[in-house]
Amino acid sequence: MKPFFRRKLFSITISLSALLLAPQLGFAANIDLPELGDASSAVVSPQQERALGQTWLRMYRSQVATFSDPQLYTYLDELLSTLAQHSQLKDRHLELILVKNASMNAFAVPGGVVGVHTGLFNFAENEAELASVLSHELAHLSQRHFARSVEKQQQNSIPTMMAMLGSLVLAATAGGDAGLAALTATQAAALDSKLRFSRKNEQEADRIGMLTMADAQLDPNAMAGMFERMLRATRYSRRPPEFLLTHPVTESRIADSRNRAVKYPMRQYPEALDYHLMRARALMVHETTPQQAVARFDSELEGDTLNYDASRYGLVLALTASDQLERAQEALLPLLQNSPDKIAYVIAQADIEAADENYTAALSRLKQQLAKQPENHALNLRYAELLMKSGNYPLSEEILEAHAKRRPKNDYVWYLLAEVHGLAGNILSVHTARAEYFILNGVYDKAQTQLNNALKLAKGNYHKTALLEERVKDIHNMREKNQL
Repeated sequence: MKPFFRRKLFSITISLSALLLAPQLGFAANIDLPELGDASSAVVSPQQERALGQTWLRMYRSQVATFSDPQLYTYLDELLSTLAQHSQLKDRHLELILVKNASMNAFAVPGGVVGVHTGLFNFAENEAELASVLSHELAHLSQRHFARSVEKQQQNSIPTMMAMLGSLVLAATAGGDAGLAALTATQAAALDSKLRFSRKNEQEADRIGMLTMADAQLDPNAMAGMFERMLRATRYSRRPPEFLLTHPVTESRIADSRNRAVKYPMRQYPEALDYHLMRARALMVHETTPQQAVARFDSELEGDTLNYDASRYGLVLALTASDQLERAQEALLPLLQNSPDKIAYVIAQADIEAADENYTAALSRLKQQLAKQPENHALNLRYAELLMKSGNYPLSEEILEAHAKRRPKNDYVWYLLAEVHGLAGNILSVHTARAEYFILNGVYDKAQTQLNNALKLAKGNYHKTALLEERVKDIHNMREKNQL
């Protein structure tokens, strides 16, 4: 994704240093998060958790460039939704953050925010292993482990949450020793590792996460397998995966997971092709060049591969990116013949046609598939993107405006909408779409500027002016509450 703004690493580091010092200095470093409850209540309500999560989400997005790949996002969003339906969460409305980062990491924030680093796909060898991490995180949310820890340490709750933000931001942006150093400093500042869940919390999350997986018809044994893979990663690397810094894995914990898993009936679980296809996409984005990606997937097809079709699909993506269109078409053909309605294959075919500037064929293909799945996130965005590239700005606007109503909290939808409004010459709508993008990313000063510009253009249109003025008030309220 190409954001409207880029913050220099220096300024990020300075602001995060203030966050990380907050637990020691005992003040909020000019960031006033929603109050979690006074000492008399000793409880964080679900409403307060939701407010905290939304504030944290905007803060995170203001520092970390999230990843917008619609297919990866759709897959993870649907998997999370499935797991949530089988979890003990009372409020199953989750918000996903996807981060392009090669590190193994996933996290959940009170209020239903779940983050996934693309590097997690590199470690999980099947869908159940990926789901085991997500189910574990959902269990922390459903059992309200953060709120329960606040009952014991009310006075330190805000700075500890801020320190966790700083650590997660550095883990996402630096992804190396800087992230490790920040996490170590944060844990030291939090005294007895308050950022870590207790051993009891971790055991509870393992147990409930496994229940979620079993109910969702996923292999419970995958949890121990994934934990074992994580533990091996610590043996062969001087820096443990970020996930293990806040969720330590031990041999006894792995054994406990295996002992729980054997209580479930043995059965065969079908292979999830969609996982392997999305894993190929995730692996592709971390290759330095398309040519290196071609070499990688060629090697997989000639040797060992977790899934042959997925390696072939990865090769198609790499060949298309390296402009080897004839070979890409040849590689894709058997996949399309076997599964003509598979969205990943349909979009891959449209991408080959678009790269060859055959927009008529590409758009016709996507339109036909949209008729079957009109609300699919990936199809809508790719159709709108190709409409934009082909010069059909009015229809692209129409598609994105409808989709923005379905996905009002997806910042990439608003980014694209602003782009196509600009190309269409609809300047008033450019400002309103940019304002929504900036609001979602916690950049309120720029959102305010965009709305002020929109108000000037809307002069005389009383209905539009009233709507814009109401949105200005919303921004004012957000800034008053959160001091961002």
